[in-house]
Amino acid sequence: MRYKHFTNANEDVSLISIGTWGTGELESFGLVEKENGKVTTKGIMKARERAVEAIQAGLQGGINLIDTAPCYGWGASERIVGEAIQDFDRDKIMISTKFSLVPDMARPERGGASSGGSYKNVMREVSASLRLLRTNYIDFYIMHYPDPYTDVAETMSALNVLKKRGVIRHIGLSNHSKEQIERAMEWAQIDIIQPPFSMVDREMEDLMRWAKSQGIDSLTYGTLGAGLLSGKVREMPVFDPQDVRRGFYRNLYNEENFAKFLKLLEVMDNIAAAHNCPVGQVAINWTGEQDYVGTELIGMGSPEHARENCKAFDWTMSEEEKAAIDRVLHEMGIGDIELLDWMKR
Repeated sequence: MRYKHFTNANEDVSLISIGTWGTGELESFGLVEKENGKVTTKGIMKARERAVEAIQAGLQGGINLIDTAPCYGWGASERIVGEAIQDFDRDKIMISTKFSLVPDMARPERGGASSGGSYKNVMREVSASLRLLRTNYIDFYIMHYPDPYTDVAETMSALNVLKKRGVIRHIGLSNHSKEQIERAMEWAQIDIIQPPFSMVDREMEDLMRWAKSQGIDSLTYGTLGAGLLSGKVREMPVFDPQDVRRGFYRNLYNEENFAKFLKLLEVMDNIAAAHNCPVGQVAINWTGEQDYVGTELIGMGSPEHARENCKAFDWTMSEEEKAAIDRVLHEMGIGDIELLDWMKR
């Protein structure tokens, strides 16, 4: 495993981190085996057990950061993470979790959640996360989405209090614009941001480069493009109604974009063959090589996947191979897709 030094946070973080959105929503991510087309308690428990084993396999492979959030299964992800780390030295593991998305079934277009950046809500959420994670501190505490109804000064004040008490160690922002980050920086040291980034989604690249210049490192998500860059999807899929790719990642899975991705996969296939590795490792390796990427959050649905992903930096991509990928990305116009446009309404 390779590591990068986070500037403001002053931490050495593995290039791959464990993302646990799918861990909290196992069925929505297709990780629960069905019997006769139906989800069973047995299937759920088996998937949950494998999720714990996957996290543990990742840690054993050299990963030292696990990312989660209360809204990932509304507590389910944090609880599983808390269970998975009990046999490990807590001081050698970093945990990032989030706050500000609270249940709100009046907003189904935003996943049944609304923003909560008030002092009171920050304190409520951190207490709940500590309990579920079975820990007495959080390494990176991230504001998941801006709260348009609460002054950021109030939110940052709450985080500064928690930092002074040792409850959290570092402060982060997710899904914030440059202007919103700068406003927050007036009230607190911002250590990390969490943007989407991959070969097929580079909308946030300029923001990441600017953040890096400020000493703010990026925890990126979506490295495998919702499965597109794993090499396992070669035909336009038909998704289950509950599959998250029908909503959050729907802009990636349309016919026009999908045809472009197949051209990219041809180049990735050649690189994978040259290094005798899975195609997904090519995507992970390429992303980690970008100097403005701090660490990649990658979901790991099984211990096998975790061990495979941890080997992504056992080999080095040549300059010629990097150029071949960059060339097809440019020629096909891949990377400027607005993945989150449906959330900006």
